[in-house]
Amino acid sequence: MSYLIAVTGKGGVGKTTVSSLLVKQLVENHCAPVLAIDADPNSCLDAALGLKAEKTVGSAREEVKKETQKGLGAGISKQDLLQMKISESLVEAEGFDLIAMGRPEGAGCYCYANNVLKSVIAAISSQYPYVVLDNEAGLENLSRRIVQKVNVLILVSDASNSGLETLSRLYSLANEMEIKYDKLLLIINRLRSDKLPEKIAEIKEFTKADEVIGLPDDAEIASFAENNTSFLELSQGNAVLKKMDELVKGLKN
Repeated sequence: MSYLIAVTGKGGVGKTTVSSLLVKQLVENHCAPVLAIDADPNSCLDAALGLKAEKTVGSAREEVKKETQKGLGAGISKQDLLQMKISESLVEAEGFDLIAMGRPEGAGCYCYANNVLKSVIAAISSQYPYVVLDNEAGLENLSRRIVQKVNVLILVSDASNSGLETLSRLYSLANEMEIKYDKLLLIINRLRSDKLPEKIAEIKEFTKADEVIGLPDDAEIASFAENNTSFLELSQGNAVLKKMDELVKGLKN
């Protein structure tokens, strides 16, 4: 059974950076192959991992919709056709693969595609010892039950008061949705000092988080993000990378 890590947080706090570094360090720690799932329509996990997702679940949905309207795909059910096209959207890389949710080009919801994505993930994730799910802001994808349970839920924030307050709201929302997880981690990103914000002690007690991890504000990561450079190319001595390596090693123990 796969070890599933779900990452979420408010927009702009660096959850995609965290997700990509998790993938990188899982591969570095001999946990390959890893499945990276970009479940945020506004995200760019593919670029962060040095890839280009030409096809997505959203584009697969549109393709199937158009083909069935034209009477194409005879002899195969709509669900089988969509499942096949979603499987074709898998991008292969060294040590990990990526599948992206994307967004539909036309009107309509993801409900049907979500159900098929859920079945596809269940089918293909068994081939991967570790799966990293980069969610959209909030817990929308988890609430849609793309996955029923995660081994680790990671809530990412920056050190701002609004960001920290969002951690408590996300925790409450996770409970309301009855999202199941074995371990809860809080990551405070872009710290400008070695100390965590004072407020985090109160939040840790409220959320009953297993661990709080602080990541320093890093010029190299900021430059990579600004220039759309893959985080896989970060220098080995990078301070954030070292912290993520410690996190991954902790998960394995």
